[in-house]
Amino acid sequence: MAQGFSKKNQSSVDSAYRFGDFELQPRERLLKEGGVAVPLQPKAFDALLCLVRRAEHLVSKQELTDTLWPAVHVSEANLTNTIVNLRKIVGRDAIRTVSKHGYRFELPVTGEPGVARSAYERFARAKELTAQRSLESMSLARDLYWTCLAEDPGFAAAWAWLGRCCWFLDKFSGGSSANVELAQAAFHRAFALDPDLVSAHQFYTLVQVDTGRADEAMGRLLERLEKHPGEPESFAGLVQVLRFRGMLEESTEAHRRAVKLDPAMVTSVAHSMFLAGEYASAIESYSGRAAYYLDAAAWAALGNKKRAIALLRERLEKMPLSRLMTALMSSLLALLEGRAEEAVGWMETADMTREPEILVYFARHYSRLKMGDCAVRALQQARECGFVCSAQTLQSDVWLNAVRKHREFGALLRSAEARVEEARAGFRVSTVFG
Repeated sequence: MAQGFSKKNQSSVDSAYRFGDFELQPRERLLKEGGVAVPLQPKAFDALLCLVRRAEHLVSKQELTDTLWPAVHVSEANLTNTIVNLRKIVGRDAIRTVSKHGYRFELPVTGEPGVARSAYERFARAKELTAQRSLESMSLARDLYWTCLAEDPGFAAAWAWLGRCCWFLDKFSGGSSANVELAQAAFHRAFALDPDLVSAHQFYTLVQVDTGRADEAMGRLLERLEKHPGEPESFAGLVQVLRFRGMLEESTEAHRRAVKLDPAMVTSVAHSMFLAGEYASAIESYSGRAAYYLDAAAWAALGNKKRAIALLRERLEKMPLSRLMTALMSSLLALLEGRAEEAVGWMETADMTREPEILVYFARHYSRLKMGDCAVRALQQARECGFVCSAQTLQSDVWLNAVRKHREFGALLRSAEARVEEARAGFRVSTVFG
């Protein structure tokens, strides 16, 4: 595909980071505003470059200090003064302070050195579509990433975002295996181009946990946090990974650390809280984002069936949903409205190949319908696919009463406890959580 682009397009590779009216040219060590050079001290230039390269991500004070004053001890006031001076040039709101931890560059970056401008424009639009998280928007985003990469095949971030898109489409739309193969190839290419790319590590975690490799994901993220202890994205990834390994308390702690580093960081902690029986907290944490199933399930667990039904009915009628999400929500709605046969039908026809966590929710539905055999099988299948339902959930979730009465409950509980203890043994080796 890249050979189909004209020489004009291929020669329009940008030489600068672009944000607002500014151009930051690393090779020339030059900052321009509206095409006019802006005087900038060497340390201020280095700090701005470090922040812009990691735009929208936290850069720790330690990383900035090491970049600006390598092997030299300086007081924190030196860094503070550098940031103050930068804000006078690029704007007060351009650089956000993350209390006690560092800084984040907030302005949208619209160009990057070494990437064609047209490719970066497509990349930025594709990211906006990806954030919408619908099947339609993800399909459009995937095509834009492809076009972007055809023009610039060395764009590592675009490969990582393409992998994210393709994995989502495979997981929720089913059908062809092409998206799976493309996702794996995209991540492989992203890591080959930039082994330290934050977005690649963040998105690849989703692939690992959904394919039964949460143990590998945990090891990778803990190793990464040893090198980058101030990286909130890695703690956010651990929220999901640790839940998959049955470690709910540690999952919640990972969330606390992620949002302490970056208050704007979004994690999946609502699901960890739900499985811990903290339904009100799960509802509160789940709010403010695209809501589907979890808050309705939490209201049902709290005994507010009327509210749960209202939420599910409204969303099923108005929201474009994947087949899997439709099955999950419809089965709960049918259960709550006393249509047991229909609820079972939705669960039996759902494709769970890429979503072992939903098997736990289905187990709750089966158990509520007093179908203990089906509930136990769903929990066993979730375990074999890489999701360990914690002993805490098995012992305390009221909706799992039929499971606790089942003849295989003891073996199920012992297996969960053994797997969680094995996971914790590997977790304790790390110094990340102190």
